[in-house]
Amino acid sequence: MKKLSALILALIAQSAFATGPATPESTAAQLLDPAKVVDIAKDPKAALAAMVNMMDPATSIIIMQKLMDPATMTKMAQAGMSPDILKAYAGLLDPNMYTKWLAASMDPNFYTAAMTPMLNPNMYMKMLSAPLDPRVLQMMMAPMNPSMYTNWAMAPLAPANMNLMMAPLNPNLYTQWAGAAANPATYGAFGAFMNPATYGNMANPFAGFMPVPAAPAAK
Repeated sequence: MKKLSALILALIAQSAFATGPATPESTAAQLLDPAKVVDIAKDPKAALAAMVNMMDPATSIIIMQKLMDPATMTKMAQAGMSPDILKAYAGLLDPNMYTKWLAASMDPNFYTAAMTPMLNPNMYMKMLSAPLDPRVLQMMMAPMNPSMYTNWAMAPLAPANMNLMMAPLNPNLYTQWAGAAANPATYGAFGAFMNPATYGNMANPFAGFMPVPAAPAAK
């Protein structure tokens, strides 16, 4: 009976508001990437999928495991210095994002899909059994492992971190940031206000009276 109820709830959620093929692993990776975490706020479906996965203790366990690895901090710092993070957060200026959220706020299927995991008894069973998860027990024993402290002590000498420390001395980094900041495509639909081509006809009042010559026919 419990399996049947869980199956019915899953079918309701799938038909009510598709959340995509997000998994605890993909959600954890997205939350730990400064350039991709904002994508959750841009799309109601992505936000709903992340919320559902965050109710699963497996997502929190994966995040804690990754945060114990110094390589995760290195990747987060690399993403923070990349111009991709400017493109990601500038997308919040796109009016299309707010249109999506407005449509989702008026869609009863959105609320149905958001409440479905809370009605699933299997989710609460996972939460109750999380302290006994082998991955949790392994993390509790990690402070007793000397290799963990060795990895953190040697992290500043890792080639990836050495390159990260030298990145501010690379002029290409600032060129890429300047190019991303000046590119209208960075700002989505809002970037049309920054595109000089948008004001082409307004800048030339005689453009409407001067037809554009036709392209020569190919020979």
